[in-house]
Formats: sequence, C-alpha cells, structure tokens
Amino acid sequence: MKILITGGCGFLGSNLACHALESGNTLIIIDNLYREGSEKNLEWLKDKGSFDYLKIDVRDAEAVEESIKSCEPEVVFHLAGQVAMTSSIEDPRLDFEVNALGTLNVLEAVRKYAPESPVIYSSTNKVYGDLEWTPYEETETRYKAVDYPDGFPEDIPLDFHSPYGCSKGAGDQYMLDYHRIFGIKTVVFRHSSIFGVRQFATFDQGWIGWFCRKAVEIREGTADGPFSISGTGKQVRDVLFAEDLIRCYFEAVNKIDGISGNAFNIGGGPGNSLSLLELFSYLEHMMDIDMEYTNRPWRISDQKVFIADSTKAEKLLGWKPEIQKQDGIKQMIEWIVSICGSHE
Repeated sequence: MKILITGGCGFLGSNLACHALESGNTLIIIDNLYREGSEKNLEWLKDKGSFDYLKIDVRDAEAVEESIKSCEPEVVFHLAGQVAMTSSIEDPRLDFEVNALGTLNVLEAVRKYAPESPVIYSSTNKVYGDLEWTPYEETETRYKAVDYPDGFPEDIPLDFHSPYGCSKGAGDQYMLDYHRIFGIKTVVFRHSSIFGVRQFATFDQGWIGWFCRKAVEIREGTADGPFSISGTGKQVRDVLFAEDLIRCYFEAVNKIDGISGNAFNIGGGPGNSLSLLELFSYLEHMMDIDMEYTNRPWRISDQKVFIADSTKAEKLLGWKPEIQKQDGIKQMIEWIVSICGSHE
C-alpha cells in the first residue's frame, strides 16, 4: 500500500511509520517537526527504510492539497495535532487551527483527490468531557466509576471541555460527517492513554513516559528534587502500549468497508488501568527508589477516571490489547535508559 501519515514523526506516527516500512509499504510522511522529539524520530526512521518526507504544516490547506494530489495515497493516517490540554488553554487559536482546521484541510484534500482512500483519525477520550455526571468511589489508591466497571462505551454523551476537547471533538465529528455526506471511508479512534518507545513525553502530555523518565532520573541521581503532580494522584486511565495500537490501525484498514463512519473507544481496558499512585508504587518496587512528589491543584476538566470499553472494537475489528501494562512499562524504562545522555 501507499500510506500517508500526517504527524508521522510524532510518537504514534513514527511507530506506525516504522511498521509500514518494515511491512514493505510505500510511505509518505507529513510533519512540521513542531513537537519535541520529532526531529529525532525522523532521523531514526531514516535508518528503517526509504520514504518521502514533506515538511508541511496541516494548517496550510494549499500544501496539504498538493501533497495528497501528487502522492495519491491509498491510506491516510491522520495523526498531526496539538496534543496537550494545557497548551490549548494557553493558545486556543493555535490549538483550533491545528486540530480542527488542519483536520478539515486533510479531509477536503482527500475528498478532492483521493476519495477512495481510508482515513483513520487519532481522536481522544477528552471528547467526553470531565465525566462528572457519573458517581465515583474513592479508594486508597484510585477512583472508581461505579456504574462503568467495564469502562466507558461510545454511546455516552459527547461533552467537549477545554479548547483541546473542542478542537479534537470538532475534528472527530468532521471525520464522521465526511463519511455521512461525502462517503469518505473514515474511522475515528478515541484513545485513552498510549505509551511506548519513541515517546518523548513532557510534563503536560504522555504521563506514563514522563513519570517513567522521572523514575530513571531518581535512580540515576540526576533528579533535581521532587516532581509535581496535579490532583490527588488517584485519577485513573487505562494504558495501551504502542504495538497494540499499531495492530488496531492496520486492522482498521483491512476491514475498512465494514467499519467506515464508526468511532471506537480504544484503550487497554480495566485490566490495564492505573492511577498515578499505583504507577508510582510499581516503579518504586521495580527500581528500588522513592518517588517523591508535591501536589498541585487539579487540572481544569481533568477526568477522575477514563477507562475505554473496547467491546465494539473487539466485535467489529477483532482487536483487543495483548501487551500487559507491566511488560509495556519495562520496555518504556529500557528505552528511556537507552537514550539517556544520547541525542538519538
């Protein structure tokens, strides 16, 4: 296949790109290299095979259209985006232009020049808002959504909170509507927490990677004092290792005719859920360290719990996660250690 990946030098994009190359596909990557670590991922990918790289910002409609027109992709993975809620609050216009307008630009280019190509979109659980309408139970280490023991399904109400939730939600709904109105073969994946190698996590995005990095710094004696967390540390997410997500994306392409126009909640499920406190406890035992931290106020619109009920994905895609959280965290730690002090 000829695969085009927007945001192909990001965390998820570079993992998908690597798999595409190793599977013998023709690859085109669009990325403006704005995200921290994207230049390193681009150089890493160059060692994996030959591909076309286009330094394009998805906000540039003309450049996006020209790339789709000239490349004629058979599959589009649309991953380019502004990915941090905190950044969206600091600069709502940039967030809107990248996530909402950028997604519209991609869809319009596909509609005009590649209307038969599947478009798989990376959305977010933030389209469901803060989920404060459902009751919670507080335990010693976590919150529990008592009415949703198997996770949240796709039929709970959409409720966009924060500029990030609004911009990603707009892209999410445009994707579904372009299938309804124009027949474009779109699929929306509403992700929970993804982690894995090639994730250059920051304090406001990629929490598993960020705290694993802090643990490595503590063990190696390079930490500059306690780190901080927002809220109580009992907030819960289900975590999904990147390799499982890659299978999900490519399975969607294989089954596109039966799933076009659908949104799926994608995550590790209840068995792969973690609170911050539970992650810290695991890292302390695994690495023989003390995770010292200070508490900050809750982040605006933060969810106490989000666990994806992936029953729909299992039914229509034949997909479910295989990599357990402990194994994924060990691989994450090994990768962080391998790049410490290097410029990989």
